Amino acid sequence: MVVSALVIGVVVLLGNTARERQLAAGPPAELVRADSVFLNRVPDAEVTVVEFLDFECPACAALYPTMEQTRASYGDRVNFVMRYFPLEGHFNAMPAARAVEAAGRQGQWEGMYKLMFENQNRWAGQQVPMDEVFRGFARELGLDMMSWEAAYNNPATRERVAADQADGEKLGVSATPTVFVNGEQLQLRSHSDLPEAIEEALGEQ
Repeated sequence: MVVSALVIGVVVLLGNTARERQLAAGPPAELVRADSVFLNRVPDAEVTVVEFLDFECPACAALYPTMEQTRASYGDRVNFVMRYFPLEGHFNAMPAARAVEAAGRQGQWEGMYKLMFENQNRWAGQQVPMDEVFRGFARELGLDMMSWEAAYNNPATRERVAADQADGEKLGVSATPTVFVNGEQLQLRSHSDLPEAIEEALGEQ
């Protein structure tokens, strides 16, 4: 009886320790959350592509045309989800993400996403704030500027971006772009890697 009690005590202690570690780490990471941005949402889609991106990242800008071509080819069958992962070494990466998120509050997430990448050479790589450039993009999209400015400067917007980044870090993301196809991280070596991975995933269904 004494041995049994000791065993039970150890099991309970280990269980409590594990739970404490889980609570300390926060909620588990997820590839897609309820508030994630879907550029293409297909009911009952059997394949989902998730990209963790940094708008100031040259490699993300290089992937952008391939991503857009792939969306055009598979957008009627595949979900495409975009998640923020601004890198610390990019001075304007977080403000850019905030600008896109703020545009999304007015239904223009995709419009601002495109302007960021298609005009990246106008603002990326600078060590001074590019707020005025981002305001120009918002005006170009015809946004309500007072509402956009309020969302852009709202701490909740930064927290929304940081939540994506926290998920990415828990999933092992350390660089951008990082792309997952049905939960499997894709090794991007050529422009054909993404469509080939999608074709393979579709063929497995």
